[in-house]
Amino acid sequence: MSGNLSFTQELREMGLIQTNINTKEEPDRETNENKETKQEDNVNFDEKLMYIGKKPSMNYVLAINSRMTEGLDEITIKARGKTISKAVDVAEIVTNRFITDANDDDVKIFTEEITREDGRKTNVSTIEIVIKR
Repeated sequence: MSGNLSFTQELREMGLIQTNINTKEEPDRETNENKETKQEDNVNFDEKLMYIGKKPSMNYVLAINSRMTEGLDEITIKARGKTISKAVDVAEIVTNRFITDANDDDVKIFTEEITREDGRKTNVSTIEIVIKR
């Protein structure tokens, strides 16, 4: 890892964090005192959410492990369609091998309606696994 980028920026470059291009980031105008008292509020939503895609499972496991060892108490793993089984594998590896004091009891399954490139709507199975300490 290079010294010039933050850990989150490096994860974005590796493609492990997806950011919404349409959102503007406001400059942080809080004083240092407010930052220390509101540490949990300053955690970016992107840091608490991990989308599972085509990369190897261990990439996601190591990213989650790094975030949680840096102090994040909760992270949500989200996957759709064929990557659902990989999301389950990632959650199990994290909770059984790396962060054994965490649990993954909060699991949500649902169907999302998405619009395809050709304009048709289709249903996609989705899973969200919340890992908490």
